[in-house]
Amino acid sequence: MATGVSRGWTRLWLPLAAVLVILQLTGCGDKEGEQRKAFSDFLQNTVMRSGEHLPALSEDQKQRFGNYASDYAIIYGFSQQINKAVDQGLRPVVDELSALRVPQDYLTRRDALRQASGTLSVLAQQLQNAKSQADSSKAALKQPDDLKPIYDRAYTQVVTQPAATLQPLLPALQSLSQDVVQAGDFLQQQGTRVSFNDNGVQFPTQEQASQYNTLMSNVSSKAQALTQAQNAVQNGLQ
Repeated sequence: MATGVSRGWTRLWLPLAAVLVILQLTGCGDKEGEQRKAFSDFLQNTVMRSGEHLPALSEDQKQRFGNYASDYAIIYGFSQQINKAVDQGLRPVVDELSALRVPQDYLTRRDALRQASGTLSVLAQQLQNAKSQADSSKAALKQPDDLKPIYDRAYTQVVTQPAATLQPLLPALQSLSQDVVQAGDFLQQQGTRVSFNDNGVQFPTQEQASQYNTLMSNVSSKAQALTQAQNAVQNGLQ
């Protein structure tokens, strides 16, 4: 009698355990799907509409995105590096170069420009390293088919396009700045032998005038870098 009861309970328990396992697995699948959808919506409705200043994730968002929060960290980290390059490198140099109005400005503003442009080469290298790291991290991702194209578009907008604009622009702007500083140094070396009037500059000898004209020709040939940098600062890099 006791043995029969024991067998009866065994038969009832086994199907119930199987049902619990199925429910647990189904629950995990639903959770991942919810996280993927929440992250996909965030990419489309927030990231791709935020321009160059992406928001940091709140603790609630990290919970809702699950492991996909680390996918966002890739593009967010690079956007921070882009913002640093623009705010600490591009913008100060653009401001100094844009302030040049007359030849005497090359003399009076050369030290400020020299200081502002001094970080451009360092920032260019940091940006290159950040881009390489972001590309490597993205290549290692294993994303579902419905998420990958959305993430790819966000990555192109936040990482690929700004990098393609800024990476050649930083050294070009540095080269222009160096030529402007060199022209200012030349004017300083002339001392009282040079005079400024009517928004122009006069030298006592033709040789000095020729040297100055050569310097200014170099500046003019690279002026496009300033125009591109101004557009990047005013309109963004995308």
